Amino acid sequence: MPLNIDWQQILLHVLNFTILFAVMYFFLFKPVKDFMEKREASYQKKHDDAKKALEDAEKTKAEYESKIAAAEEEISVMKSEAGAKTAEERNRVLEQTRADAQNILETARKRGEIEHDKIIAEAQKEIADIVTTATEKIVLSADVKKSYDEFLKSAEGNLKNE
Repeated sequence: MPLNIDWQQILLHVLNFTILFAVMYFFLFKPVKDFMEKREASYQKKHDDAKKALEDAEKTKAEYESKIAAAEEEISVMKSEAGAKTAEERNRVLEQTRADAQNILETARKRGEIEHDKIIAEAQKEIADIVTTATEKIVLSADVKKSYDEFLKSAEGNLKNE
């Protein structure tokens, strides 16, 4: 053997190395590789789930924003309708109040006219009574001038009393 190389030992070492490599590959490298792939798949799944959840949340947010905008628009329409109804009711009540006030004024005028006519009638009755009394006194008394003076005095007295 030249150089004192034992080929048999070298082949045995190569065989041992090959066996060790195969055992390590099947018992260590492959399980570690499978574990790393599962772990990577798990993180990828979590990432995809989070991305999907974020998209769903954004979609839900957009839906709520559109619903809020629609609700605000509906509220504004309802406010304007309520304002119109309030104005309409206010105008109706105002017209009713004006009509009632007009009726009250008409009634007061009629009562005033009735009272006025009544006072005029009473005054005319009193005047007629005074004239009748004065006429009786004139007719009954021979002295016309004295009767005329008494008539004027009694007429002035009645006017002062009123």
